[in-house]
Amino acid sequence: MPTVQENHFREPAAQAAEAAKALQQPPSPAPAEELQDMQGEKMVLNMGPSHPSTHGVLRIVLELDGEIITKAVPEVGYLHRGDEKIAENMTYTQFIPYTDRLDYLAPLANNVAYALAVEKLLGIDRQLPPRCQYIRVICCELARISAHLLGLGAFAMDVGALTVFLFTFTEREKIYNLIEALTGARFTTSYTRIGGLARDLPPGWAGQCRRFLNEVVANFDESENLLTRNRIFVDRTRDVGVIPRDVAIDYGLSGPNLRGSGVEYDLRKAHPYLVYDRLRFDVPTGSVGDCYDRYLVRMEEMRQSVRLLHQCLDQLPGGPDNESGEPINVPDGKTVLPPKENVLTRMEELIHQFILVTQGVNAPPGEIYFGAENPKGELGFYIHSKGGGTPHRLKIRAPSFVNLSILPWLLPNHTISDVVAILGSLDFVMGECDR
Repeated sequence: MPTVQENHFREPAAQAAEAAKALQQPPSPAPAEELQDMQGEKMVLNMGPSHPSTHGVLRIVLELDGEIITKAVPEVGYLHRGDEKIAENMTYTQFIPYTDRLDYLAPLANNVAYALAVEKLLGIDRQLPPRCQYIRVICCELARISAHLLGLGAFAMDVGALTVFLFTFTEREKIYNLIEALTGARFTTSYTRIGGLARDLPPGWAGQCRRFLNEVVANFDESENLLTRNRIFVDRTRDVGVIPRDVAIDYGLSGPNLRGSGVEYDLRKAHPYLVYDRLRFDVPTGSVGDCYDRYLVRMEEMRQSVRLLHQCLDQLPGGPDNESGEPINVPDGKTVLPPKENVLTRMEELIHQFILVTQGVNAPPGEIYFGAENPKGELGFYIHSKGGGTPHRLKIRAPSFVNLSILPWLLPNHTISDVVAILGSLDFVMGECDR
């Protein structure tokens, strides 16, 4: 039987007398358990989902012991997108615009990754014309530079360096001008097609791209001069958010976050696609795995992308303006829309156009997975087909979602101000996280 404990309430005057007497006596050391009680209870703080440093609608529930984080629980899903279920009710071609909205900072790269997955299912991935493959690599590397520039600018702004943000956005505007001239849109491009591309390079576009590449390298130097040896930036990022090599592998990290921890793994080298095996480039890696290493890796990746773009423009089949008339689409009327003049004059092309628009490409039964090296990491598409023009199941491996899974392990024992730097260094986009 539990015992009832009586509480005795003393007069305020007696309490004041005891307190004055206690002040006159030397303090005695308190037991460890009493010190823990004196520290008080821990506080729970909601960071996001509208906090600017969360780069979107991410909410992190932080448990704090003073300024120190003892527990972190990321909450995702505020966008409620449902792209994977949408794909199951559309033809393969109709889903291309939805891939723009995944990592919306690199829509061209998303288009290419999805198209390559469908082409692998159709068995035409090795039939792509060389000019199409080179232009796709150009699109992917421009998207990588654009995404890293925004990630760098936002990261620097998170830790107090606003000037870098203005520099990087100036260069991204030039990239958007190139993308608009190529695709007709600046943000959501929908440029890639199953079996090829929507259109060829416009006249003079290659020369404009070369001029941009020469200018953006100077911007890299300016940004590095502002950050790499900046005492405030270094103190905010060095030895903060350290991800050891084995932990990065265990959590399935990919992209710059994995390479920043010293793992030299890049799908363009490990499992080459398009014409990456014909191009020369290096894979930068870090040594510590902290925020500073991840910053340095992205800076060097942008320089390597410039190197790749120069090689593609030099080796482009047909030359910059395709004077020899190199094809950019697979020569198959059942996969790619036939030329409009043939549709208006021939019955066979008219039938192909009608079937492609209404029913989509006739994919064989089976299942495939294809992963591409996107700016955020490995963007993968798993497609399960039962035949016909729509996938039975489509699963997207979103690198931002996987990279965020390390937050419960990474954030404890850091301060709140460190969280801002860590999130900026991980460089995620909630559009593909909440796919």
